[in-house]
Amino acid sequence: MQQAALTIGDAAKASGVSAKMIRHYESIGLIDAARRTDSGYRLYSDQDVHVLRFVHRARELGFSLEQIGVLLSLWQDKSRASADVRALARSHITALDRKIAEMQAMRRTLESLAASCHGDARSDCPILDDLAAS
Repeated sequence: MQQAALTIGDAAKASGVSAKMIRHYESIGLIDAARRTDSGYRLYSDQDVHVLRFVHRARELGFSLEQIGVLLSLWQDKSRASADVRALARSHITALDRKIAEMQAMRRTLESLAASCHGDARSDCPILDDLAAS
């Protein structure tokens, strides 16, 4: 049975990953290089699109490219332990919690600065003063 041969544009549409990012992922070795036609055009199979969807979903969840490489390896290794996947996910959750806390602190600071700003025609501005003090 012959697999479908999709162009990079079709693979991009089917996976949600832009053609530019597909080429980038290939260039850094995150995904396998596509088969090529005699004239050099990339061709993608349904399996390639499945891998691209996996990468796209992992990016949506905020995993780094390095983490995605590990996840791809784990996904493709049928003898893997699910504990390895869970450990990576838990580590990512911890990093996300840290980023959320940092962003909440930034928001509180900005909220306080905005509240202390008169917001009128005066030139003095506590927001700019705070930024300049750093």
